[in-house]
Amino acid sequence: MGSKLLCLVLASIVLAYYVYSPIPEDSEEHWKVMLITATFKTFRNLAGVAEYLGLMHYMDVVTLIGTMQYVAPMSDENVIVTDTEFNNVTVRLYLPRKASDGLRRAVVYFHGGGWCIGHVGMKPYDLLARWTSNTLNAVVVSVNYRLAPKYRFPIQFEDVYSVTKFFLQSSVLSQYGVDPDRVCVAGDSAGGNLAAAVAQQLSEDPEVKTKLKVQALLYPALQVLDLNLPSYQENENDPILSRSLTVRFWSEYFTSDLSLREAMISNRHVPVESSHLFQFVNWSNLLPEEMKKDHIYISPTYGSSKLAQKYPGFLDLRAAPLLAGDAQLRKLPRTYILTCEHDVLRDDGVMYARRLQAAGIPVTHDHAKDAFHGAMAFISFPTELAVGRRLLNRYIEWLNENL
Repeated sequence: MGSKLLCLVLASIVLAYYVYSPIPEDSEEHWKVMLITATFKTFRNLAGVAEYLGLMHYMDVVTLIGTMQYVAPMSDENVIVTDTEFNNVTVRLYLPRKASDGLRRAVVYFHGGGWCIGHVGMKPYDLLARWTSNTLNAVVVSVNYRLAPKYRFPIQFEDVYSVTKFFLQSSVLSQYGVDPDRVCVAGDSAGGNLAAAVAQQLSEDPEVKTKLKVQALLYPALQVLDLNLPSYQENENDPILSRSLTVRFWSEYFTSDLSLREAMISNRHVPVESSHLFQFVNWSNLLPEEMKKDHIYISPTYGSSKLAQKYPGFLDLRAAPLLAGDAQLRKLPRTYILTCEHDVLRDDGVMYARRLQAAGIPVTHDHAKDAFHGAMAFISFPTELAVGRRLLNRYIEWLNENL
């Protein structure tokens, strides 16, 4: 009897460890959020053990979450869905069935997943694209760009840029009945990073005659210079996107060299000769007072020049759009930025919104004080959350009004 009781107690402790996560008090549906975060925690722990034992790469295990959520391209009564290729890059294309009085709107969408995981066929992304296409009567191009660690930066950017540039050709827009004056690029998390970078490069590309009307960035990652922002500190142990996992995603984007990841963890990866770039990520000037709280800005600690020479990608605008100068920002379209209070990437989006506003760009900064990173992915059974549906509706409403 005593041994059975001991086993029960130990099993309860283990279960409590996985199920319990500190959930913000303002979150709705506490127990459902707790179970969701427990699932993420389990996969991350399994990934760490599998990699330590040499069984699988960390990202291969985490990718199983996406594999479990895959849905094939299936048309329904509202939208025709097909997998095809644009410029040799796989895309999932959503074409509304309902008639249109004129040319349609279009959204080119880039999924999240830290440039390492994710797929256009994941159920949340498929639902998001269907909902966007049907609600807005719009063509949606969801891009299945290649992923790290098999493919490193700038492959991911090159894939999404290639698709967008191809789609913006007048002949292609005409083929799908799209109004060239009503095209948007959008993305979440790493996809938001790619969308911001694509919008910047399109504004500088003399070969592109069609200009974007809007860009929509959902809790985007926008810089890798300062990985110790207040939002990184406050959400360091977030079960869905912790600071350590964010650093892992960033470093895997560029290389498997552990020295870069270790330097990023200690926030000592930027060389002194790049010190001028810190003005673009100086949160003491760019964050509102309520987000600074009791945090004190600390001047950067510089790292080895050798890392930047070997892996210059983390200083590249295509990876860190927040580093763009004001002259380049002035060329960007009307912008929607969603940030979540309980998110390591919160301050990236807030700082970009402030910089765009200062550059004269019309910006809608939608800050969700009760939300966490990736909340919009939870919009279907059995992981549907009220906060996910609410953020989705706000995003779609903005597109409907501005695109």
